[in-house]
Amino acid sequence: MWRFVLLLTLVAPANGAAEPLRVMVSVPPLKYLVERVGGPRVQVRSMVQPGFSPATYEPMPRQVKDLARADLYVRSGVPFENAWMTRIRSTNPTMLVLDAREGIPAPATEGHATHDGHDPHAWTSPLLAKQMAFNVRDALIALAPEDRATFESGYQTLAGELDALDEEIREILSDLTTPRFMVYHPAWGHFADRYGLVQIAIESDGKEPGARALANLIEQARQDGITVVFIQPQFDRRMANQVAKAIGGKVEVLDPLSADYTKNLRQVARRLAEADGASLP
Repeated sequence: MWRFVLLLTLVAPANGAAEPLRVMVSVPPLKYLVERVGGPRVQVRSMVQPGFSPATYEPMPRQVKDLARADLYVRSGVPFENAWMTRIRSTNPTMLVLDAREGIPAPATEGHATHDGHDPHAWTSPLLAKQMAFNVRDALIALAPEDRATFESGYQTLAGELDALDEEIREILSDLTTPRFMVYHPAWGHFADRYGLVQIAIESDGKEPGARALANLIEQARQDGITVVFIQPQFDRRMANQVAKAIGGKVEVLDPLSADYTKNLRQVARRLAEADGASLP
């Protein structure tokens, strides 16, 4: 019997490589950050899938199975986690849980509250995304200290790219005539804080405005010269269409949950500049 146990111990993966760390994250942008930091040493899956809203998402049975085998769960504070975190933890009590928002303050600008007064979309600021990536780096090192060099290198490369993205976005937005922009769902508070902007949100805490509040929003948009209402693809467009029609404008899509993180934020900045009528670099 002991000979059999010894043989099992020695029959490691043929190439001598360790199995990648299994990581579950709440939303696609976090998947991007973890993959960039962890490189080939991580296998990452997102709970919220493209087209679904984190406000109403319910994990699928196969994802519950994935959680049971995961080494790490990276949370962001999106609404579905409030209802599911206890169950997520009980699925795999030994799994490390990282709140990627550690060390990140709430946005200071008006119109940022999205879920019980908190805006979980910290990754919409490249510099806050860098802090989230730093937190991920530390969690991965804690799980696999022998791969510290890989995680350090991945983080440093990503951090440099995020700094460059931050500067590029600042340049794109440098000629805006007004700092105010209108969104259906207030997911851009951290982005607005970083670049001196103010988002005007139609809905807050999942509730659409009453008749008087809606009239005030429309009047404010007219005074600010706003002609574009931005909406996430995960939300119903009817209220946004109503506001856009009232101000003689249009509805356009901005997605804070895009998996193509850097390309998406660059496009967001350009769309805001175009909506303002500012010249693009």
